[in-house]
Amino acid sequence: MTTVLPRDEAEAVEIQNELRRHVHVEDDLRGPVKTAMGVDVAYRLSSDRAFGAAAVLDVADFSVVESAVADANSEFPYVPGLFAFREVPVLVEVLRKISTAPDVVLCDGNGIAHPRSFGLACHLGLLLDLPTIGVAKNPMMGEYSEPGQNRGDRSPVHMNGRVVGYVLRTRPGVKPIFVSPGHKVSVDTAAQIVLDLSPRYRLPEPIRAADHESKLARG
Repeated sequence: MTTVLPRDEAEAVEIQNELRRHVHVEDDLRGPVKTAMGVDVAYRLSSDRAFGAAAVLDVADFSVVESAVADANSEFPYVPGLFAFREVPVLVEVLRKISTAPDVVLCDGNGIAHPRSFGLACHLGLLLDLPTIGVAKNPMMGEYSEPGQNRGDRSPVHMNGRVVGYVLRTRPGVKPIFVSPGHKVSVDTAAQIVLDLSPRYRLPEPIRAADHESKLARG
């Protein structure tokens, strides 16, 4: 599992354009999802120090099977659309400490709902060769309408003539989240998995667990 740090923004865009050809958004799951991993990165205020975390959960009861953290300086600047180059290096360090191969990985970020159809979930999915899903708290790329107010209500997100994700309501009357596949999972399956992994809160349990670990590590 290796990463390439681009020299500048232009090279980063070239890398994304090249790698996106290898992304598959068809279902390639090994079977029913029994374990799910969430990943998240936290930063200290006004600092490039990144604190990455991963948490693998047993889907049956959402207990934590394994977790790990790591920290490092982010060497790539913050540039919209190129955020993965800030987060992937520290996440790679975290994932080297995880021995469990989860059935699916949920990322705090976008998948194919991205200017070049290659968000963080796509990047990480190719590195891990695992099904990955992007889960964003804020609006993603594309056009969409507000979903209904009931749990499970969703609206498709259209970009360049295709559906790239869903605006998904996981809690009645609570702001929706934005789901897009990263790798080895379809748009519809990605939305259903995220809903299944969000029984009590707005965000799915694996991401909540990773967020908790990353903030603990950050202090």
